[in-house]
Amino acid sequence: MSRDAVKFGRMSKRQRDSLFAEVERHRQQQRLQANSVQEPQPLPAYRSSKEPREQSSHLIPPLPPAYPYSVEPELQGCPPEMHPYLECRIGEAQAQSLAYRGSHRRGESNSLSAGRGFDSTRSTPEAILNMSGSEMGIRPFDPESSFFSYPTSLHIEELSASIVRSHRETTQYRPEELQALRWKVFSREEIHAYQSKSVDEMWQHCAVRLTDAVQYVVEFAKRIPGFRQLCQNDQIALLKSGSMEVVLVRMSRMFNTENNTVFFDGKFAGTELFKSLACGDLIAAVFDFAHNLCALRLTEQQMAVFTALVLLNAVDRPCLEDRDRVQRARRDLELALNHILHRDNQESLLHKLYQRVPVLKSLCALHIEKLRWFRQLYPLTVHSLFPPLYKELFGSDTDIQTLTTH
Repeated sequence: MSRDAVKFGRMSKRQRDSLFAEVERHRQQQRLQANSVQEPQPLPAYRSSKEPREQSSHLIPPLPPAYPYSVEPELQGCPPEMHPYLECRIGEAQAQSLAYRGSHRRGESNSLSAGRGFDSTRSTPEAILNMSGSEMGIRPFDPESSFFSYPTSLHIEELSASIVRSHRETTQYRPEELQALRWKVFSREEIHAYQSKSVDEMWQHCAVRLTDAVQYVVEFAKRIPGFRQLCQNDQIALLKSGSMEVVLVRMSRMFNTENNTVFFDGKFAGTELFKSLACGDLIAAVFDFAHNLCALRLTEQQMAVFTALVLLNAVDRPCLEDRDRVQRARRDLELALNHILHRDNQESLLHKLYQRVPVLKSLCALHIEKLRWFRQLYPLTVHSLFPPLYKELFGSDTDIQTLTTH
């Protein structure tokens, strides 16, 4: 049929005769099939559109509902390693299931067990939407599978989504909440009240606030795919060396570049609020870092994966027992960050983010240095009044010596 005939709904006499002949031939074939009992034949293999055809595909009548077919010869040419997430199982009479898989292990059977997957010929759209993940053959994200060593784009999408979800669930304030609070700033009287606190009182107050933020980071770390599979020693080592870095990165979410303030104790505060800490160089450096990172305008997705990447940094973390496993997890996080930046057309941010990592380390070292100074002056305050988690992460002599030398 010509293009014009299709467009205007008409055809030539020769085309019409050919059409009638095709229809009549198919009717005869159907009558022959109805009168004889034969084993159904598989559908012919797919042919390229460039190959000549005897008839138009538009003229092929619909197959009977129970017409069995097999596409196994087509599937045999496609090894499962090419797309291990997608698995198709062919039943005895019809193709019955299409399932996503979280992994593909060599030696594993490609068929789903009984009851797995869904029957596309019997399930309604409503029933499919209401099916659980296990019923549809969707396996949970498993970073310990052999497939984790060979990530694909689908794996990276799933990893990114998991981290972003964990990030949103473990942040103290959402972006829209912080935006609504931007007008709340400390008055001069309130600033003076903070400045009037003693050094040890202000240090204790900030240690409590910092510990609150660290608790969210610990919860975030536990939800990073692969983190809980690390040995307990490595989990603690990563948290001791990386939790403060993540807090500083997250601080940029709560920073207002218009007036150079950060959200603290329910309002936005400038550097002058922290004067009584007696560590102006640390405060100025922290504010400068937050300002520069905030200026990059990272999305929540970019922020989430970057903080996970900062936490699982095995390059210079001390005391790791299974460094290779941590590096494998970090490698996939790097791929996830690259994927998100490429999707957002912001590949140039990657180099800028990596430039912030040494700055983070220097800030953490400066924090430990100031803590050492403070503890020498107020040992009882640190021992008795500082939160246990703060002391566990930053307070011991061994930890201070280790962190300041890396």
